Amino acid sequence: MFARHQDPIVAIATAPGLGAVGMVRVSGTGLRVLAEQLTGKRLQPRLATYGAFLDADGQPIDQGLALFFPAPHSYTGQDVLELQAHGGPVVLQLLLKRCLQAAAQPDALTGQPVLAGLRTAEPGEFTQRAFLNDKIDLAQAEAIADLIDASTETAARSAARSLSGEFSQEIAALLAQLTHLRMLVEATLDFPEEDIDFIEQADAKGQLQRLQARLEAVMHKAQQGAILREGIKVVIAGQPNAGKSSLLNALAGAELAIVTPIAGTTRDKVSQLLQIDGVPLHVVDTAGLRDAELPGMDEVEKIGIARAWAEIQSADAVLFLHDLTRHHGQTHEAQSYRAADQAIADALARQLPAATPVMQVWNKTDVASPEARLSADGLHISAKMGEGLDDLRQQLLQVVGWQSAPEGVFMARERHVQALRRVQAQVLQAQAQLSCAAPALDLLAEDLRQAQQALSQITGEFTPDDLLGEIFSKFCIGK
Repeated sequence: MFARHQDPIVAIATAPGLGAVGMVRVSGTGLRVLAEQLTGKRLQPRLATYGAFLDADGQPIDQGLALFFPAPHSYTGQDVLELQAHGGPVVLQLLLKRCLQAAAQPDALTGQPVLAGLRTAEPGEFTQRAFLNDKIDLAQAEAIADLIDASTETAARSAARSLSGEFSQEIAALLAQLTHLRMLVEATLDFPEEDIDFIEQADAKGQLQRLQARLEAVMHKAQQGAILREGIKVVIAGQPNAGKSSLLNALAGAELAIVTPIAGTTRDKVSQLLQIDGVPLHVVDTAGLRDAELPGMDEVEKIGIARAWAEIQSADAVLFLHDLTRHHGQTHEAQSYRAADQAIADALARQLPAATPVMQVWNKTDVASPEARLSADGLHISAKMGEGLDDLRQQLLQVVGWQSAPEGVFMARERHVQALRRVQAQVLQAQAQLSCAAPALDLLAEDLRQAQQALSQITGEFTPDDLLGEIFSKFCIGK
């Protein structure tokens, strides 16, 4: 992907479909002649010029605004030309085709192509060039995509903070502390004859403790930002007719799933994106769980149960929904219901990672007896009447690690969190080394070097090219 990063590129930079305004964007070196070919005018830098966009015969394709940003004062750091036309897909395709055609025509003065090698851009290539030309770092580049993809206002504001550089500034501060500490350690290694009492005079332990405290604060914000970006996958599980579909409908405030008294009504998953306090929740209603070998069960329900378990295994949290009206008592039906619930609980314990929370939720409080309510530990709700749903929402956020959106949370990705965890591991090793009676400073220096390298991967200073290619390939074309 990077081998061609000097090629001039062009793309439609607005979303597909009809719109009032659409934009075609070009980035490269020496775009002035191309701009004149397309507009018939000499454009002034950073000044919107209204006029016609011309085809090869000098006839107008459309009327609109042309903007020229000479390097390095542009989004990509190269010359950038933006043509803002009416937002019809045919018009924009004609403009795109015209840009490629005009670039291949010979220049009247030199006889060479006006813009040799102009090609359509790959996904994320404009932002990739901004990164490669030091206009933004990698965390800011990722924040652009996150801002576009934000599904809640809180997520959008957090992405904007990352784009403005707040996350990068936190990383830069940590890097400065690490660099200073590495300098002292390596100076001691390089000049042992100076008899520098490194541990005492440089307060290495104190520096590492302060670094660890700052690192924990950044990690906390990054984890919150990762939740905002990725959202939380919540799977509602339980026996048939526990009220799973009713709960989904109540949380969504709409009739998304069919609700009937007939066991096995839900045959496949039903998903809905919701939000709680600005946090995106992907809530999945699943088929009722029961023994797939029961006589009389049809093949469709068996497939639905298998898919339910597949969804459960990939959940960030599971709401294990129980029916209070069938749980209490010593009747054969109540005993069978409790046994089936226990079988599901045992299966959840076997199949879920230990870190995945399972919330015990007891439904139908509006019709359950007082004795039934007293016999069940967990959160009590009535999906039908809406009782207890606010408590359910708040407890759900707590069990997945979300705290009320503190001001200053920035958008982060799972790769950022993993990088910070690697830094934490190296810093802990460095602290253990310093706690030894005779610290091995060469090992301490290596721990600090690896911590610095892991930290630098967040902003892209030491990020491998294959990872960069993967990151930018997930951007939309034109961005």
